[in-house]
Amino acid sequence: MRTVADIEADLDAPLCGEEAARLLGLGEEALSLWLTAQGQIPTHERSEGFRLLALHRQGARRDPSFNACRETCRELAYHFNLLHEAVDGPETARQTQMMRALARHLALFIGGKLENAGFGEFCCSSRALRVESTTH
Repeated sequence: MRTVADIEADLDAPLCGEEAARLLGLGEEALSLWLTAQGQIPTHERSEGFRLLALHRQGARRDPSFNACRETCRELAYHFNLLHEAVDGPETARQTQMMRALARHLALFIGGKLENAGFGEFCCSSRALRVESTTH
């Protein structure tokens, strides 16, 4: 089974032809890892045309703190649309880099949630996380 580290390594891979679809797929894979770790079966449904958004909705249903990555998911879908509809031009490289950064942010968020699941309620400003990071 793949891990968040595998996804992060794939994000560093050289650019290829269908970069937008690959990056969107890596975002979906990260969300699927979280859902699987929570004992859920990741949905194959779509929300607003994207499985990524349906996976986010599914994750947020049982964990309100999961809404912290909502905008990242929406921006990833937005940049997918920009790249999917665009003719290769001067903005393509910038949009691809933005999409890569968004997919990385999502993978890091999921990785953090998986790593710190033992702390209880997860939030980037969680006292338990701050205390733990200052003692090591």
